[in-house]
Amino acid sequence: MSSTPTQHFWNRREILAAGGLVLAGAGMPIRSATICRPAAPDSQDPYRPFKMGVQSFSLRGLKSDGRSDLGKALAATAGLGLHYWESYPAHVPMNDQLKLEEAKRALAKAGVTLAGYGVVPLGKDADADRRVFEFAKSLGLEYISADPDPAAFNAIDILVEEFGVAVGIHNHGPGHRYAKISTISAAIKDHNPKIGCCIDTGHFLRSREDPVDAAEAFAGRTYGVHLKDVKDATKFTVLGKGDLRTIDFLKILAANKYKYCLAIEYEENEDDPVADIKACLDEAARVIGQVRNV
Repeated sequence: MSSTPTQHFWNRREILAAGGLVLAGAGMPIRSATICRPAAPDSQDPYRPFKMGVQSFSLRGLKSDGRSDLGKALAATAGLGLHYWESYPAHVPMNDQLKLEEAKRALAKAGVTLAGYGVVPLGKDADADRRVFEFAKSLGLEYISADPDPAAFNAIDILVEEFGVAVGIHNHGPGHRYAKISTISAAIKDHNPKIGCCIDTGHFLRSREDPVDAAEAFAGRTYGVHLKDVKDATKFTVLGKGDLRTIDFLKILAANKYKYCLAIEYEENEDDPVADIKACLDEAARVIGQVRNV
């Protein structure tokens, strides 16, 4: 893979069409879904106090018939000993009620809790955005990671309060409208506290921003973390091989009692990422152990 990262936003047409179909197409009522199995007891969990998981985009290359395969991704997740996902939309579709129900059953069987979903766009169409929140609520999600249009914030203020689903603005690297800490801080100022940042440590590093500063800036308003490492602002690496000050970053999250998914996201080696993700998890467990002992 080149040093230019994969862009994994779903486009506006896909998300909005999907939202309408999943909620209206089957004529089914919206109800919360519990998709979980208890995680390992705290004393046995090497990642405590964090809900360690994976952004399932990391597993996008595990495919069948040319498409990302949910079953293969969940099998890999089980092999990694994880129980939390922030789901990539291709794994849990918004546009097919039958496949959505199948996905919910598969997640429950695998013991994987969907904590978050994204990255999705939110725009100026309040009705379309409402359908995204209805979808999120129906799955019992804690947050969505999003790329909101600046004109959408007043409507999002209402939606996060009504549905109890937080929005983490995802920073997506150099050139993106939310690449900088200061830009996100300005965007959320004077808006509902359920609107914050989904901190992508790798993309902040690519933008020559320190993720530790982001953790401080968005204390109490961090909704989702994509934990990854980058070297010299150009190349994604296994966690611990780049420039992320991992222990300082995690100390701040722990001090602020961060309670959402801490999701490993690994963008390299798309076709066979599991060994590298395992290496990232090993490094995370090592550093978290140090955080606990501070």
